[in-house]
Amino acid sequence: MFDPLEMIRSLDTDRKQAILSVQTKALGVMTRELVRKGFEWILPVTLGKSTDPLWPDPGASIEKRVEFEIYGENVRAMQSMIIHKLVLSSLGPKKFFIISPNIRIETRKRAQTGWHLYEFTQLETEISEGKMQDVFAVYEDLISAAVKAVRDDVSELRKTELSIPATPFEVKTRKELEGKYGAEWERIASEKASEPFWLTDIPREFYDYQDEATGEWRNYDLFMPEGYGEVISGAEREYEYSKIVGKLERDGVKKDDYAFLLSLAKDGKLKPSAGAGLGLERFLAYLCGLTHVAEAQPFPRIPGIVPPL
Repeated sequence: MFDPLEMIRSLDTDRKQAILSVQTKALGVMTRELVRKGFEWILPVTLGKSTDPLWPDPGASIEKRVEFEIYGENVRAMQSMIIHKLVLSSLGPKKFFIISPNIRIETRKRAQTGWHLYEFTQLETEISEGKMQDVFAVYEDLISAAVKAVRDDVSELRKTELSIPATPFEVKTRKELEGKYGAEWERIASEKASEPFWLTDIPREFYDYQDEATGEWRNYDLFMPEGYGEVISGAEREYEYSKIVGKLERDGVKKDDYAFLLSLAKDGKLKPSAGAGLGLERFLAYLCGLTHVAEAQPFPRIPGIVPPL
């Protein structure tokens, strides 16, 4: 069984340096590609009155939400910058990206999954007036470019050769995979896959667009092969006031926590958009063939363990 404490104690400096070098090259390629595509680079927010509720996402498993008071106001640590992205895409640049730190205090039992951390970083994008296929095309280009750039660098780290994925990636539905593989569909589908694939129509948070006529969710995750699981989560966004309020009430989410977003929607200023976030540690784990995603971090943030640094 994987021993997370042993990972923290490990002093295999050559291996750590090799992983960091792959990260540097992959991030360099992806950020340059986004700038070339006309995306603005936005700096992250780490504290705010509004953040992603992660509810009722069936994949969320949060033990504690980090909240405290500053200047007489309650603030939260970012679980993701989704609310800020919706606002910015309506009031600012047409398309942008952020390297965004996230804090999600996962339950201790997730230490062994190999996929979960309680601090991680996402490469976030948002496209004002964008659609699902626009986001697919952006990330397929980024992933292909990163794989091409680091293939030679990971040869000593991986047990199997890193192959350049064929594009466009296959698209599947959650219902399809649940029906085929049952409750463990995420892990089984990822292990059986030979190429990355998109998963769509996932019941999730209030900001993901849902077609009222069909009930279909216009959202998506990207799963990597070899059992590395989901590395991207995103959606087209809700922007109509009545739909957002209705979904908040349906899910039991406090409307006061999203007052500014709701005010924009009520005034008709919230624009439709589409975006996603790529988990950088998970993607790096895939590129390097790592056993646990925490090996991608110089200071591992493994659920249930508070390290000395």
